[in-house]
Amino acid sequence: MGIPHISSRWYDAWYFRHSCGKPYERNEEWLRFFRAIADRIVAEIRPRTVLDVGCAMGFLVEALRDRGVEAFGIDISEFAIRQARDDIKAYVYVASVLDPLPSALPSRYDLVVCIEVLEHLPSNRVDEAIKRLCQLSDDILFSSTPDDYREITHLNVQPPEYWAERFALHGFFRDVDFDASFITPWAARWRRSSDPFHRVVRNYERKFWRLWRENVELRTKLLEMRDELARLEAIKDVSRHGENQYIRSCSLMTGMNKIKNFIKHCLTRLGWIP
Repeated sequence: MGIPHISSRWYDAWYFRHSCGKPYERNEEWLRFFRAIADRIVAEIRPRTVLDVGCAMGFLVEALRDRGVEAFGIDISEFAIRQARDDIKAYVYVASVLDPLPSALPSRYDLVVCIEVLEHLPSNRVDEAIKRLCQLSDDILFSSTPDDYREITHLNVQPPEYWAERFALHGFFRDVDFDASFITPWAARWRRSSDPFHRVVRNYERKFWRLWRENVELRTKLLEMRDELARLEAIKDVSRHGENQYIRSCSLMTGMNKIKNFIKHCLTRLGWIP
């Protein structure tokens, strides 16, 4: 069986109702999500022009325009584009990242946003799509699920290092000091770099070292807390046979609960529990 061809008919009303985790429609939850993204983009990147590739119903485009940014969007779904807010319809177009932009759109942008889009492309079209993104801007906010294989239109689900390699082929590297997790936990900001290779490696190593040390320190603290929890439980067992059992148990339970809460906090920081 060959690689499926991309079809805009996949992205109809049924798709947006059933294939986005929750119904993708104009409601306060989705609007609040994209408003929050727009707020962070405006505050931390400050672009004058933005292209949202795979804009769906244009929620991010409208949020950015409401904040004074000259934003545009493209999406292959005719259904989604028809759902855009009336005053936004002039700025969103039925188009694919694989094709030349509509003539009415600018050819370059301060920022390109591409959220959960490229996993919908077959693997043999990904490099072409990334090349187009990199031609449109020197600054790209990008997110693509690393593990959602259940959605039937996800033709090329890949881990973060796959996308890092693809962008690096075009001279784009992760901005290791920018936290894009306000979009998704795996989102990243890719920027064109003219730095020599040794400087790029230095930046990556700086970030890796800090995260590795944090991981080791948290793991060490967790093991210490585990030992303390075991000690307190042993004391609790002994106290059952002595006087003032209730008072001692309450005190020990308070200490144990504090430790359990700290362990949960550490595991969350490490990403081991949601």
